[in-house]
Amino acid sequence: MLTPSSDTRGPPGASVLCVTLPTPTHDVVIVGGGHNALVAAAYLARAGRSVLLLERQDHTGGAAVSARAFEGVDARLSRYSYLVSLLPQQIQDDLGLDIRLAHRRYSSYTPLPGDPAGRGLLVDRTDAAATAASFAEIGAASDARGFDTLYEATGSIAAALWPTVTGPLPTRSEARALVGDDAVWDAVFERPIGEFIESHVDDDLVRGVVLTDALIGTFASAHQGDLQQNRCFLYHVIGGGTGDWDVPIGGMGTVTTQLDAAARAAGAEIRTGAEVTGIRPDGTVVFRTSAGEETVAGRHVLAGVAPAVLDELMGTPSAARVPRPHGAQVKVNLLLRRLPRLRDESVAPEAAFGGTFHINEGYAQLQDAYGQAAGGEIPAILPCEIYCHSLADRTILGDDLAATEAQTLTVFALHTPSDLVSAESLDAQRARLQRAVLDSLDSVLAEPIEHLLVVDADGRPCIETKTTLDLEHALNMPGGNIFHGPLSWPFLEDDAPRDTPAKRWGVATAHERILLCGSGAVRGGAVSGLGGHNAAMAVLESD
Repeated sequence: MLTPSSDTRGPPGASVLCVTLPTPTHDVVIVGGGHNALVAAAYLARAGRSVLLLERQDHTGGAAVSARAFEGVDARLSRYSYLVSLLPQQIQDDLGLDIRLAHRRYSSYTPLPGDPAGRGLLVDRTDAAATAASFAEIGAASDARGFDTLYEATGSIAAALWPTVTGPLPTRSEARALVGDDAVWDAVFERPIGEFIESHVDDDLVRGVVLTDALIGTFASAHQGDLQQNRCFLYHVIGGGTGDWDVPIGGMGTVTTQLDAAARAAGAEIRTGAEVTGIRPDGTVVFRTSAGEETVAGRHVLAGVAPAVLDELMGTPSAARVPRPHGAQVKVNLLLRRLPRLRDESVAPEAAFGGTFHINEGYAQLQDAYGQAAGGEIPAILPCEIYCHSLADRTILGDDLAATEAQTLTVFALHTPSDLVSAESLDAQRARLQRAVLDSLDSVLAEPIEHLLVVDADGRPCIETKTTLDLEHALNMPGGNIFHGPLSWPFLEDDAPRDTPAKRWGVATAHERILLCGSGAVRGGAVSGLGGHNAAMAVLESD
């Protein structure tokens, strides 16, 4: 706090302001208990720092949790986040995590929209000949090589940049030198990703399959000038140096369980049911529990919340706050008695649902849906993609369900920006979006999917829908943005300041003692732990 004090070094009788900092109660106070916050807590506690983590919910994990979503049904769904690609093996090894991931044989299956025979493109990671035959079956034989060449280029980027994500940020020039290929660099980092896609493949459906990597959680078009779609694309193709997205065995909650245990074992104090209501630049944190209001002070405060939430907690003047982010997705979880039949009987449902099942995600469809949503309407045909976790991991089902043909489905619908829903009519808008998702699915299946839903103990169909506003209410994610805000390039601009550890690690805020440790950090986003790891490294480097 600021207090008047007499300073004998000034003129006689002069009164100046001196800064009296609060006595720290902890080396580090962490606000929020998501997976990134747990990573930071574990690293810092292992390094001998006193750590207090405050989480407003009654459990840790944030979006990386499993839940029994349906009354009386023993199925543990990855309720929010659902796949893992960006969690470095280094973090797993450093913290002694036992996280098992199931690799999916099939990359994707995409039915041709409106095709009477229900033909589709099946990309099989283990059978190049079968994949080439599938390209030919949909009339896109000439695109098979271009498709491979495109992902060979992204593979070279992944190999170059992935090893940098657990170190201080490289500069743009250093990152470009690591990639090495100027043409590839310009295509992904300098020009709209639509140009890169269109230069490699011609077929509308094939182009759409690639473009979806640029749109998960990002409301953008293929040729958008700010390149937000390129940033999203990059993070979807570099994970693990391969771009593979794997299924966490036991569900996403196992990731949180491991991290929580690692942090506690290292000595971190974790308090749930502790809602932070204020943060001061001097390291003071005010929070509320069922017992009343408390105050603590950290030499460092790490914010696992979105930057927009941090601004609110710090009382940042409106004009100086980061723009409020907007999400653009709807997530629907379903439990089915069995997988739906496909219109193309030559493709086994286990293969089609074994990877990413793209629905109405042709290139033109994605562009049309973006235009309709930008105009304030739910897209007439909603682009969606499906993930079937239970094909790769039956442990998320109780014994009775696991012995049947029951399957879980996660549907992620694109181009549904947060301004399409409001608190005043949330239930009705959620129902409209759920209906749009089901109609989109039914348009490419051989039978209505609702007929296959398991019913819960109260006789209700096992389906739940989470809008952007539902995410905001449940997880304190402004606008339901799953990345906490716009994604950043994984490097610093050449002229960006690098004079503090926090800046070098991409976790700096306007206040020296306050660091970002969540998805809003540079290189944050998805289940990666990078925000937490990099904030912890910045703290240790500064001490």
